[in-house]
Amino acid sequence: MNPVVLAFVGDAVHTLCVRERLARTSGLKTGRLNILVSAAVSARGQSGALERILPLLTEEEAEIFRRGRNAKKPTRSKHATSSEYSRSTGFEAVIGYLYLTGQTQRLEALFFPEEERAENAKEKQ
Repeated sequence: MNPVVLAFVGDAVHTLCVRERLARTSGLKTGRLNILVSAAVSARGQSGALERILPLLTEEEAEIFRRGRNAKKPTRSKHATSSEYSRSTGFEAVIGYLYLTGQTQRLEALFFPEEERAENAKEKQ
């Protein structure tokens, strides 16, 4: 599948995951939630999150990331550098790939590792 299409899906999945996580874990009002979500799902925010997960990617996921990062994009970012935008496209492509291939546990392990640790602790009790 085209890596830009994977990124298109990944963008929506990432936004929904961040919104859901914040809605479940904070008592903030929607205005503040929106500010936090916007920061997390921006190209700059995604590029930062990528630093944490890049060493954890499998070879296949790393290849999806590279294809997304290097793909020709139909738009340009208004608020991020070209490098941040390219990296965020790769980040979104990995999310889209994992989502479309039904690898939701892998998605959660990469992007919400603290929640997976909490689940594992509950299971061991």
